[in-house]
Amino acid sequence: MKLRNDGYRAALIAAAVLIAPLATGSGAARAQDPAASSAHGAQAVSDTDRQFVHTAAVAGTTEIDAAKLALHQSSDKNVKAFATHMIADHTKLAMQLKMAAPHGVDVPKEADTAALDSLRSLKGADFDSAYISKFGVQGHKDALAAFQDEAQNGQNASLKKTAQKALPTIQHHYAMAQDLAKQKGVLASQ
Repeated sequence: MKLRNDGYRAALIAAAVLIAPLATGSGAARAQDPAASSAHGAQAVSDTDRQFVHTAAVAGTTEIDAAKLALHQSSDKNVKAFATHMIADHTKLAMQLKMAAPHGVDVPKEADTAALDSLRSLKGADFDSAYISKFGVQGHKDALAAFQDEAQNGQNASLKKTAQKALPTIQHHYAMAQDLAKQKGVLASQ
């Protein structure tokens, strides 16, 4: 009986070895590129790339959650329209980031709760001003810097391409936020 279990276990291990490259993407490409593989066979990812994934994921989730707050706490149709646009675009960007993240790199789903808490007690014009300034203008200014840095300095080709592809959307968001800030007379660092 022990021999049968050992044979069964060996067959499972062999099957796992054959299937693993298919489950993680282009196993053949990774095996041929020694720079993309570590001694353990997992794709090597720089600290810069890991930090970008973390920063972009948390910022995106925070942006979506802040926009959802805006839909409930703002009475301004322009702020709500901006928030709706942010939810749609940042949801797409989050999916693209998750698909581009290398195997083994954690893509966090949590938001910056301290930033969101700063909005929760606000209503009306106070909410609008804080939301536009902090999440609209400053949030997109910070995101623009992070995505530009990854697009220029990233080492992972997939993440670098994703950052480059996202830049026009983030630039558009930043411009929209600046316009909204001007419309509403919101002072924001630009």
